[in-house]
Amino acid sequence: MEAAVGRAVIGQAEPIRLINIALFTRGHVLLEGDVGVGKTTVLRAFSKAVGGKFERVEGTVDMMPGDLVYHTYVDAEGRPRIDPGPLLRHGEELVTFFFNEINRARPQVQALLLRAMAERTVSAFDREYRFPHMTVFADRNRIEREETFELASAARDRFLFEVSMTTPTSREVRRALALDPLFHDADALVDSVEAGMLPWTGMNALAALVQRQVSASETLQDYVLDLWQATSAPLGYGIRLDGVDMDRLILAGVSPRGVSALMRAARVAAWLDERLYVTPEDVQAVLRPAFMHRIFFTPVYALRHAEIADALLGEMVSRIAAP
Repeated sequence: MEAAVGRAVIGQAEPIRLINIALFTRGHVLLEGDVGVGKTTVLRAFSKAVGGKFERVEGTVDMMPGDLVYHTYVDAEGRPRIDPGPLLRHGEELVTFFFNEINRARPQVQALLLRAMAERTVSAFDREYRFPHMTVFADRNRIEREETFELASAARDRFLFEVSMTTPTSREVRRALALDPLFHDADALVDSVEAGMLPWTGMNALAALVQRQVSASETLQDYVLDLWQATSAPLGYGIRLDGVDMDRLILAGVSPRGVSALMRAARVAAWLDERLYVTPEDVQAVLRPAFMHRIFFTPVYALRHAEIADALLGEMVSRIAAP
């Protein structure tokens, strides 16, 4: 599945790998990146490969929570009508839900989506709707600051990964994307992906089986616990960053949910590499997407979060001994 999507969207091998891991971990993904790099195409390609229904919503400042649940309009005969909204219209067949520019939507809308993510249910029309197979992907507009509502820390913690999709730097990839007509037709690229490569109704059971079957040794678990502790107390592991007062850096380290996400994703990474045991390399492969958005800095360093968090995680991998 990863290879099929990689042929449709070139220059994004690492994001595609991480999204593939997230799907088998059954976790939601927050996408970061430049405009026009193929985020929607990647998700449509994965949706076709997995099967089930795909839904996309555009975040706007005037969006209300009800807009996700129902759609009101006047029919041809002048009568008011209410139809299920994007969260409800596919029922339990909803598998891939993409919320584009989630930070343009108000906190009330974000809160409803977070409940759907956490519980995979929504109450409406005097009944409860279930989405047992749904994976949520959300993209943040990081260019405009006006009329945006940044996700709260608790909201970001609900996402298994934060995955960055940036403009490729390879000249050959840039040449293909800009000049090869093959990559100018997103619909044709998605159509080239084999449909239903996996039975989407069995993804939850498969994910649970992977978590049961892939083991992590006690020394590997101790390594993960050290990484976790270092996100709250880096000085305890001799970690220092140039130009940063380490005593004033950390506001909050990674949550227990974040460490659980790291281990679940590491087991999937091992399984995709055809192993039934986790190695330090598996942990390191998913460390940044699992931890970056879960480390919070004091206000004096918050504006440099991406730069400092990346450097901090790099020092953690370098200084904390792996088994």
